This record gives sequence, C-alpha cells and structure tokens, in this order.
Amino acid sequence: MTEYRRFYIPNAMWFFTVNLEERKNNQLLIDKIDELRNVFRYVKQRKPFHIDAIVIMPDHLHCIWTLPPDDGDFSVRWNMLKGRFSRSIDHGERISKSRQKRRERGIWQRRLWAHLIEDQDDYNRHVDYIHWNPVKHGHVKNVIDWQYSSFHRFVKQGVYEENWGKSEALDIKGIE
Repeated sequence: MTEYRRFYIPNAMWFFTVNLEERKNNQLLIDKIDELRNVFRYVKQRKPFHIDAIVIMPDHLHCIWTLPPDDGDFSVRWNMLKGRFSRSIDHGERISKSRQKRRERGIWQRRLWAHLIEDQDDYNRHVDYIHWNPVKHGHVKNVIDWQYSSFHRFVKQGVYEENWGKSEALDIKGIE
C-alpha cells in the first residue's frame, strides 16, 4: 500500500481540492450548503485557520487556507470537517464493503489534494483557478454568477473587477 507523507508547516498557506466520493450528478455540497457553512464555522472555532479563498461546487470544493503560527496540522481540520458534515446529513449514500468494515460513511473521498503555496504568483494562480472553476465546469457563464465563492468578497475588496474572466481566456492550467 502506498504511504503518503504530509508535511505540516505552521503558518503555511495551502491550496486544497476535496471531492465527494460519488461525483457524477451529485449536488450534495450545494444542496447542503448551510450545513457545510456551519461545519466550517464549528471547526474554525476549535482549530483556527483562515480561509483565503474558496469555491464550493456541487461535488467538490477548492480552497486556500492559512494555518496559525503554532499549528500546521491541516489533516485534523479536514477530518473534523468531513466527519461533522457527514454526521449532519441523512444516510443513504452507497457504502463500499471497505468503508463498511471501517465504519465510514461514503460521502467524501478518503484523500485530498494539498499543495503548499510557494509565492505570490503561485497564490494568484490558485486564487484565479478557484474563482474560475464554476465557469470551467459549465455551471455559469460569468464568474460573478456563482454564489458559492469567495469571488464576491474579492470584488468588494477591489482585488477583482465584477466582470473578471467574462471574456478573457484565462491561463490557469496545471493547477489540479
């Protein structure tokens, strides 16, 4: 079995992709957006971190977190998030024998994608990728039209114009 090694760096900034186990035609994260928001608040109160950017898609999410100066363990935060969200919703998903044996729900993929943000250019590319994702997946034609995104906060802060990404072809390949 492959052994994955995670590096835990206090005060680091990380880009994450977290997927539902069953992605095809799954709207769970949007259908249960209030529960997901409550879970994020709950975990942030107990294990602080800052959400720099985020987009919630129907079947996955992307985000950038900055961890506190004294704690670099993002895995414990994701375990709390996934577990609490799973407990907040009704059962009914397909559960594999492997997951049954471990008494796991079948909501989330076990693994996640984590990338340490290296510099300002890396950060900018990942923030753009996060905000462009709903357009990339065909959910909206304009970035501003996706309500489950930190894009709106970035517009209020003057980082983006409201029409950002509307007609330009963005070069944000190689992020996933």
